[in-house]
Amino acid sequence: MTEILKTEGLSRYFGAVVAAEDINVTITEGEIVGVIGSNGAGKTTFINMVTGYLPPSAGTIAFDGHPIKGLGPRKLMRKGLSRSFQIPQLFLELSVLDNLSMALSASEHRHLEMLRPVRTPERIAAADEILNQMGITQYRDEMVTAMPQGARKLLDIAIAMLANPRMLLLDEPTSGVSTDEKHALMDTVMEVVKRRGLTVLFVEHDMEIVRKYVTRVLAFASGVVIKDGPVEDVLADEQVQELVTGKRQQKPTEGKNDTQDETQKGGA
Repeated sequence: MTEILKTEGLSRYFGAVVAAEDINVTITEGEIVGVIGSNGAGKTTFINMVTGYLPPSAGTIAFDGHPIKGLGPRKLMRKGLSRSFQIPQLFLELSVLDNLSMALSASEHRHLEMLRPVRTPERIAAADEILNQMGITQYRDEMVTAMPQGARKLLDIAIAMLANPRMLLLDEPTSGVSTDEKHALMDTVMEVVKRRGLTVLFVEHDMEIVRKYVTRVLAFASGVVIKDGPVEDVLADEQVQELVTGKRQQKPTEGKNDTQDETQKGGA
C-alpha cells in the first residue's frame, strides 16, 4: 500500500517537559487510524506538529513522500493535509454559509480582498454541496451560535474537507457531543470519508467509537507511542489498559485458580 504520512524521531519539548518523544509512525493511504491516550499523553501535540501548528523540537515529517516539517497549516492544507479541532474554530457571529465561503476563499491560494465579495456563485455551490453531504443544510443561513454542538462539529469538519484533502486529521470529533448524537455524527463523517477515499487519523477518548470506526490504533502515554496495531490487540494490551483505558481485564486462569483455592479451603 502507498505510504501517505511518515514521522521519524518526532519530538517536542517545552523546557524540561517532554510533550512527545521519538514518535515513529507510518500511515498508508485509505487507513482509518484512531489515536488514544489519557489527557496530557501527547496526542494533540502529535496532531499539532503534523499539521504545522506546532514546530517539532526534533525529527522529520513526510507527507506523500515529501518533507513537510516547518510548513504552516495553510500550505499543508493546499498540499492535501487538513484537520478539524476539538473546539470548533468557527466565526460564531457569522452565518454558516459565510463561514464556508471564507474558508473556500482561503483555500484558493489568495487572501481575502476587501473589494471582492466573499460569496460567489462558485463558492455558494461548493458550500451547498458539502452542507448536503454533512447533513446540516438546514443551518445554511443561520448564525453559528444557533447550531447545536454536534452540528458545529460537523461544520468544522466540513471546512476541513473544503480543500479536497487526501488526509484528514480530527481532534476528538465526538467531544462535547451527546451520547445520542455521537454515532450519527461519526456515521455521517465516515460516509463522506468513504465516498472521497480519504485517509483519516483521529483522536478519541470514547473506546466504543474507536472500536466501531477504526481498524488500527496508536496508544499514547507520557508523550510516546506505547502500542500500535489492530484495535482489539491494542485495547487488550496490559500496558494500554493500565495507562490509557484504566480497565485491566482479569485473565480467565486467574479467576479459575481463585475458585479452586476457595474450594480447597472449604473442603479443608
